[in-house]
Amino acid sequence: MAEVEFKKLNEKIKELNSSRVFKKITPKGDITWYIKWTASVFILTAVMCRSVPEVPKIYDLILSLIGCFGWGLVGFMWHDRALMLLNGVLVVILATGLLGYLVQ
Repeated sequence: MAEVEFKKLNEKIKELNSSRVFKKITPKGDITWYIKWTASVFILTAVMCRSVPEVPKIYDLILSLIGCFGWGLVGFMWHDRALMLLNGVLVVILATGLLGYLVQ
C-alpha cells in the first residue's frame, strides 16, 4: 500500500511555483470575523423563528435586520460591492416591513 503524504497548503503552493494559485484571504481574528459570525447567528436564528408559526413575525424581522446590517457592515469594511448591495437592499426591505408591522 502506498504511503499517503499529507502536506500543508503553503508547502503545496510553493511546490507548484505558480502565480495563479491563491490562498484564502478572508481575515481571521479581526473585527470583521466577529461581526460576520455574529451576524450569521442572527440570520440563522431569524430563519428558525420564521419556521415556527407560533413565534411572532417581529422576532424574525428584528433578527434578520440585525444580521443583514452586520453583513452589510462587513461588506463595507471589505469593500465588497456585492455584499453591500445585497445587504443594503435587505436592510431597507426589512426596516420597511418592521415599520409596517409596528404601525399596524
